[in-house]
Amino acid sequence: MASKIPERPPVYQLKITLSGIVPPIWRRILVYGDVKLYKLHKILQAVMGWENYHLHLFNVDDVIYAYPSLEDPWPMETKNEKRARLADVAPEEKTEIGYEYDLGDSWKLTIVVEKILYPHDGLECPVCLEGERSAPPEDCGGKSGYKTFLEAISDANHPDHDWLLEWAGEVFDPEGFDLEAINCLLGKI
Repeated sequence: MASKIPERPPVYQLKITLSGIVPPIWRRILVYGDVKLYKLHKILQAVMGWENYHLHLFNVDDVIYAYPSLEDPWPMETKNEKRARLADVAPEEKTEIGYEYDLGDSWKLTIVVEKILYPHDGLECPVCLEGERSAPPEDCGGKSGYKTFLEAISDANHPDHDWLLEWAGEVFDPEGFDLEAINCLLGKI
C-alpha cells in the first residue's frame, strides 16, 4: 500500500508597503499559507530591518490579531496571532492586511496578497523576491522624525548631522536595499 504524500500548503506572494513614505518603501515576499501571524511578524521584522523592540498588531477586516499579554495597552478585543494562519485570515488574492509596528512611532504596513501559488520542489519560503529602499531605523520618531533624520544626515552642516549618523551606526543609505542580506535573515527564521 503506497503512503500518501502530504499536501503542501499554498505559497502566498505578498507585497508589503510602508504607509506614508514617498518614494515608497516596499518588499515582495513568498511565504507558506500555513504561516501563523506570529511568525509573519518575525518575517516582516527581517524584511524591514527592524529589531522587534516594540509592540505590534495585525488588522484584518477590523479583527485585531496580536501577541497576547496582560500588559496590552489597547482596550480592544484581540485574537491570538499565534493561533491565526495566514491562509485562514486571508484566503483570497487581493486581501489586504494591516500591520502596525511600534505603536508610538506607528509604522503601518499594508500587506496585499498578490498571488496564491502552488508550491513546487526547490521553493524555499520565506524568501524576499525584491523591494526598494531602506526602512526607517528603529526609534527615529515616526514619519515626521524619519523626515527630520533624513534631512540631518544628508546635510553635513545640519546641527544634528554628526550625532544622528553616529546613532544610526555611522552609515544609513535611504536608497539601499540588500536582497541577499534580507534573505540571509529570513533563512534563520
